[in-house]
Formats: sequence, C-alpha cells, structure tokens
Amino acid sequence: MKIRFPKIVVTPPGPRARELLKADRKYISPSYVRWFPLVVETGKGAIIKDVDGNEYIDFNAGIAVLALGLSNEEINEVVCKQVKKLIHYSNTDFYYEPSIRLAEKLTKITPGSAEKKVYFGNSGTEAVEAAIKLARWHTTKSRIIAFIGAFHGRTLGSLSLTASKTVQRARFSPFIPNVTHVPYPYCYRCPFNLEPESCNYYCVDFIEEWVLEKYVPPEEVAAIIFEPIQGEGGYIVPPIGYFRKLKKLADKYGILLIDDEVQAGMGRTGRWWAIEHYDVIPDIICSAKALANGLPLGAAIAKAEIMDWPGGSHASTFGGNPVACAAGLKVLEIMEKENLLSHVKEMGNYLLARFKEMKENYEIIGDVRGKGLMIGVELVRDREKKTYAKKEAEEIITESWKRGLAIITAGVSTLRISPPLIISKELVDTGLEILEGQIKEVNKKIFP
Repeated sequence: MKIRFPKIVVTPPGPRARELLKADRKYISPSYVRWFPLVVETGKGAIIKDVDGNEYIDFNAGIAVLALGLSNEEINEVVCKQVKKLIHYSNTDFYYEPSIRLAEKLTKITPGSAEKKVYFGNSGTEAVEAAIKLARWHTTKSRIIAFIGAFHGRTLGSLSLTASKTVQRARFSPFIPNVTHVPYPYCYRCPFNLEPESCNYYCVDFIEEWVLEKYVPPEEVAAIIFEPIQGEGGYIVPPIGYFRKLKKLADKYGILLIDDEVQAGMGRTGRWWAIEHYDVIPDIICSAKALANGLPLGAAIAKAEIMDWPGGSHASTFGGNPVACAAGLKVLEIMEKENLLSHVKEMGNYLLARFKEMKENYEIIGDVRGKGLMIGVELVRDREKKTYAKKEAEEIITESWKRGLAIITAGVSTLRISPPLIISKELVDTGLEILEGQIKEVNKKIFP
C-alpha cells in the first residue's frame, strides 16, 4: 500500500524531541540558528523523519547539501566500502586514489578548457579560504572585492568577505584587511533605484568609477569574489549580462574572478555550475555542500597556471578525506547516469511557474526568482514600498513544518526553495499545497 507523505503522527515537536531540545539548550553552543524545533532521526530521498515518527517533505536538502536526498543507498554502499579500506592517513603528506580521481573529474566538469588543479578542504568556508589565499599568492596582490549580501563562510578570512547579516560579523573585528564590498545586482531592490531594462548594469560601472578610480588601486586588487546566485543573501539572481560585463572589467585590470558555487553549484540550477548560465569562465571555483552529499568536503578548483603555490603554503589534515572523496565520485556518477540536470530543469521550471501563479493571487508575494531548484519567493507587506515581511515569512515556514513541509528562508523575508535534486513531482505538488495554504492564511491577515 502506498503511503502518502507527509505523515504527522504527533504535533511537533513531540515528547522525544522536547526531551532532546532541553538537553541541546544545556550542552550545545547557542550560536547555531535553528529555524524550528525539528529533531531529525533518519530519512529517505526527499522525506525526513523526526525522533517522534513524524515524516516531512524536504524543501531544504540540509541547506542545499543533500542533492541526491537522504540515505542514498549507492552512496552508503561506497562509503561503507571505503571505511573498511581506509578512513584516514592525511592527504596533506601522502596520496589517496579517491582524491586524485575526484580532482580529475572536477577539472573536466568545470567551465573552460584550460588545465586545472584542485585543493581539497572540509567545507565551503575552507574552499573560500583557500581561494583567497591562492589569489593573493599567485598575484602577489592583497586586495579583494566582495559583494554586499554575500555569504562566503564564518571562519575569519571568509567572514571578512561575508556581508549578509550583521549578527554574523558583530564583535568579531578586526577582519582581514583590504576587503572592499560593493553592491550586488539585486534588481528587485536596486541600491541605485534603476531598472534592469535600461541601467546597462550600472553596478559594474560603479565598481570602476567609484571604487577602482577613487580609493582602491586596481593594480593592488587580487580578485573579485562572487556568488553567481546569492544564497544566504536571499536567492538573488543577477540579470543575464551582468557577469560578462564584470569579467570584462576584471580582465581590463588583471583581476582574478573567484566563483563561490558552494550553494549554487553541483547541479542545483540545472547546470553543473550556476556561472554556466552566464557564459563566463572564472579563474577559481569554490565547491562544497552537495559535493559529497552530506560528508564534509570542500574544493577550490583553479586554472593550473594560477594554482602555482609551493608545498607547505596551504594544506589541511583532513582535506581530501578518502571516504568523502569516494562519496563525491559516486555523486557525480549518479548525477550523470540519471541525467539529473535535465530533471532539475524540468522541476525548476514547474516550480517557478507555480510560484508566479501564486504571485498573481497573493499580494504578499513581491518577487519570484531562481534557476533550477534554487528558487526564492520574496515576501513583502507592501508591494509598492517593498516592505520586508520577516515575521510573516517565519510564520509561514513554522506552520508549514507543523503540517509536514520542511522549508526555511534566506535574506530577510525570502522563502528558500532548495529541495533534493531527486525530488518527484508528486512530492513537489504536495509540498506546494501545504506551502500555498500557509501563504494564503498569512496573506489574508495583511490584505483582508
């Protein structure tokens, strides 16, 4: 008999969850952000099961990590096999076949025909740290340009580039020096009050005219780092010609482009890398999250001529762990074998169309944007003033969770749609039914 999902057997959080939440408050750092009290025990595919037996449809994928869903049997098998062979012997000092094979594969699927090399770490923030150190090493320049709204990680180097929320930076200064932030092409909320149809990407001109020509000497800039679609900042999608113009500016002054694909990469937008939508080849690409479908693994993939630093200049004891790399190889194999990029495009187009229909019906939806299964639905209290609807967004995700849909936000008040890439249309439809019900209820409170 087919079981219909979701399945709520006890109002969450249930008794076992409440017991664990109490212990969590006592023993775990309060610096973690928990969207709602979901205590996950297990899961399969795009279904999460909590410790009290409730089952939820997953529109979150563990912050865009579980591309192939929870408990993928093929990945589990490969991981168990590798664990029995070897867990660790330090890729910093010796060699592993899985890391060599994964690096070889990554250099083939990243944009551009130039030869490339790969540095392995354990996370996205480590991939970013490696990228900025490499850019400084190769160019012998110290300055980095980053974007307002960016999220590149929380270690001190990557945090110096992050500019998403003040709570992430408060009381941690001084940061690494010579980082300059500039406006991102957030067309729905253009900081210059221009329109994308006529602005000719003025935000790139701003970098040259008001930054490089005024107070940041371009000959001292090592790199510009960007997310091709801002993640934590609100799932913000730049207009199609933006990065081509940015690339032209970078080339003019000999500045490297670092593409942070930690959240947008590995097929989430319907292509291996989100930058492929913009027909631009970056110098360095950062990857993590979905790279090993949940195992700790990050990578900085750079043109070989750029990755020219000597032994000992940068390394990681656990980076390139054989278990994580074996999982990464299997992720790529499954994605290719199942033609998953095509499925992502199909489901993404379907979701975008459904949300645009909802926008016509619910005034609380101010903007719908995205590519593939990386979609942002920005909520506002006033469409003309574009007033953020932060509390309303929080209510929608909490009430959706209680009814069996796990979804979170990005930016200030944007619903973040990032399900596992393998999600079925049946689960998408059911999830949308739950979500639309809560949007409708909240919409009535603001616009009776």
